[in-house]
Amino acid sequence: MTTGLGVGAFALYAHTIMPGLHTTGDRTFVDAFQSIDKAIINPWFMVSAFFGPALLTLAATLTNIGRPPFPWVVAALVLFLVAVVITMAVNVPLNDTIKAAGDPDRIADLARVRGEFHEARWVAWNLVRVVTSLGAFGCLAWALVRHGQSLG
Repeated sequence: MTTGLGVGAFALYAHTIMPGLHTTGDRTFVDAFQSIDKAIINPWFMVSAFFGPALLTLAATLTNIGRPPFPWVVAALVLFLVAVVITMAVNVPLNDTIKAAGDPDRIADLARVRGEFHEARWVAWNLVRVVTSLGAFGCLAWALVRHGQSLG
């Protein structure tokens, strides 16, 4: 379930937040993105949709060694970890560049700040996060099917 929450968060950015922000002016983009980024860094998100899925899938991997679901749980773990690594290596550093610019009311060149954010790169790598986390969710669903088959 937590993996599904992670997929949902990444997908929400892909089909709603970033397309909506893309249509805004530079000031609105910078201000809104900074606000959204600040809001998402909270214990609820970190536990339920980001680190939680990775830790719970690791636990599922360890408890399914030698069982039919094992390869599917391992695949899910690898796929979700790819999303985590992308987040830490690409999206977070880009987020940090826009946050480091400071208060939009005090930024002289908002277009430069938005350009240095590399919106297209952020969006492209977020789509990879959507695909890998969705793949992880699918693998976990299939692992449940395999578990059920092994009981019958």
